[in-house]
Amino acid sequence: MISIGERISVVEDSQKTTVVILPKKQPWVVAVMGAWLGMWLCIGGVTIWSLNTLKLTGQEQVILWVFLSFWTYYAFKVVKAYLWLLWGQELMKIVDGALHMKRSVKNYGRTVPYYFENIKDFRYQVPEERSFQSVWESSPWIQSGERFSFEYFGKTIKFGKKLTQKEAHLLSQVIEKKMRKHSKK
Repeated sequence: MISIGERISVVEDSQKTTVVILPKKQPWVVAVMGAWLGMWLCIGGVTIWSLNTLKLTGQEQVILWVFLSFWTYYAFKVVKAYLWLLWGQELMKIVDGALHMKRSVKNYGRTVPYYFENIKDFRYQVPEERSFQSVWESSPWIQSGERFSFEYFGKTIKFGKKLTQKEAHLLSQVIEKKMRKHSKK
């Protein structure tokens, strides 16, 4: 097994190469985000209780329903981000002329194969340090920040969440080398 930084591991054998990218582990971020999520869920619970228990005017009910619609959207987004921080991983398997990719939380997720002959314009891009994009993507709430992309039948496929310049450069070398190796078979 080869490690690229603290978050990326590469395992290879004669048949395939497997790459695993983990989210950045920051215990204080997980703790603060968990506390925030707990409070957010309590607020939603109290709002639902209020709708069902208190005698409210029509206008008050409308206000609470509008609030609950926004609350539900953000609850879904934050739960998704929180679970990603706890158990998320990006898996890539390079085998038999294809790059198989899977984003999973625990083991839940589906694998999608991308065949080498249809992959066009494989590249990586890391935003400049201290740029607005870099600051925005550094937030644990933000689920984007993919560094690698390629075109596949006119669709842009992205992966490699929140990698540093060094990690992205080393990973691109590994992926391109293994894609050449496994495409010749």
